[in-house]
Amino acid sequence: MIKKYTCQNGVRVVLENIPTVRSVAIGIWIKTGSRNETPELNGISHFLEHMTFKGTTKRTAREIAESFDSIGGQVNAFTSKEYTCYYAKVLDTHASFALEILSDMFFNSIFDEEELKKEKSVVYEEIKMYEDTPDDIVHDLLSQAIYENHPLGYPILGTESTLETFTAETLNAYVHDMYTPDKVVVSIAGNVNESLVKEAEGYFGSYEGGKTRPELVKPSFHQNKLVRKKETEQAHLCLGFEGLKIGHSDTYSLIVLNNILGGSMSSRLFQEVREMRGLAYSIYSYHSGYQDSGMVTIYGGTGANQLDNLYETIKETLETLKSEGITQKELNNSKEQLKGSLMLSLESTNSRMSRNGKNELLLERHRSLDDIIDMIDEVTEDSVNTLGRKLFTDHYSISLVSPLEDWTAK
Repeated sequence: MIKKYTCQNGVRVVLENIPTVRSVAIGIWIKTGSRNETPELNGISHFLEHMTFKGTTKRTAREIAESFDSIGGQVNAFTSKEYTCYYAKVLDTHASFALEILSDMFFNSIFDEEELKKEKSVVYEEIKMYEDTPDDIVHDLLSQAIYENHPLGYPILGTESTLETFTAETLNAYVHDMYTPDKVVVSIAGNVNESLVKEAEGYFGSYEGGKTRPELVKPSFHQNKLVRKKETEQAHLCLGFEGLKIGHSDTYSLIVLNNILGGSMSSRLFQEVREMRGLAYSIYSYHSGYQDSGMVTIYGGTGANQLDNLYETIKETLETLKSEGITQKELNNSKEQLKGSLMLSLESTNSRMSRNGKNELLLERHRSLDDIIDMIDEVTEDSVNTLGRKLFTDHYSISLVSPLEDWTAK
């Protein structure tokens, strides 16, 4: 059972006690990411996430790392378009220690000038590594095509030119403005009791927020094509369609639809593109849901000489899906697969902590396992087919990273 507590300053703490395990996962979730940045500050959420590990008023960067290594724990963080998360997984006997270190990093990071310089160099290398990964670039290119100048189209890593401008003052101002109590959720899952909630409240329950930020601007979905010439062995192709926002009533129909289209080895795209025609090693689809919008992405990588065949096969698969609909067998298999994935994920304290943190941060509600299974069971052939016809229209965007620069989609 998930219990929720709200501190006097607005910070929320969610706890799921799992007495059958010996681990505890703790995550600090902040409702800010690359979407909340200006063009000048693009990449600051991600850079701040890096700098939070680089020393506090109490610990050096090395001491932070050694603290977790000495107890056999794990600590990490990540930044997305709409949120940032700092998390740790430790044995239950070390839960208080892990929470104290995470809170120290959250409140007392010093952003030392020397560390800033070194970490900028690290992130420059991360950007270069990303540039060497065309099957990553093509997804960011698709976001740019769809959202154009809206912040959802910004790269999470930022650029070398924006990174250069970040100082300790810039980072402190961003923390003050964006890491406000109303945007923070502390999610705890594992073999712990409510005493850890009291400790979390002691650390997070009394700090004050910064200035309020403007409301999010809902993005428009644009039909574009962005091609980037790069000397790659393969052509990397993405098609993007308008999807659903997080928490939409058709979410479970979309999960089933995506699973049937390109979310598994038995999916239509995998079977048609890879197994039947041998056009690609990697072919899949997925949905990205945001607070007020969403997108469905289809990705495939193939030799440049087979690009037309890949594109035509994807389009044919979508047309068949729309005209003939899904089968009862596909529906049943997809539902059972989703239930299985859900059950297996519940065996990990990390995944439970993540699920609870995201649900509280973005939806402010928690559904029981029985409720979720009921919602999966309620999905029908008709609801999936109706949604498929609604989403997979001719209004879509294309991104391509390829050794060819003059490819025209037919």
